[in-house]
Amino acid sequence: MVELKVNEIKFVAHSLAQKLMKFSEPIPDFSTRYPAILESCLNTPFQRYANKDVYKGFTLKAAMLFYLMIKNHPFQNGNKRVAVMTLLYFLSKNNKWLEVDTKELYNFSVWVAESPADLKDEVVAAIVKKFKKYIISLQIK
Repeated sequence: MVELKVNEIKFVAHSLAQKLMKFSEPIPDFSTRYPAILESCLNTPFQRYANKDVYKGFTLKAAMLFYLMIKNHPFQNGNKRVAVMTLLYFLSKNNKWLEVDTKELYNFSVWVAESPADLKDEVVAAIVKKFKKYIISLQIK
């Protein structure tokens, strides 16, 4: 499983979100991010304890990455947009994709953002359920 690095988020996810998902609020420059928070969002899904994954399986790791990128606010603005692009980049690096309507994905991102923090486990479980429904394997030739 391919993990993501900060520079990949900068040059792929963040820059694509800035260019393709402007909406009415611009996404500030990458240098305005909160570095420790972004690194935590990228590393947490891949944590290990006693030589075992804390978050088992690809779908749970993807769900945690998506959840943390939205809820932990590593950027001043545009967290949902960058989270979507980060998720899509993570999936593509692992020969997967999310076959879902963009409006549905946007609404789902808003729902995650508005979810109460004390329901984290339930929200992550809902993300896993949604991802299991829509993640497909890419046929690389």
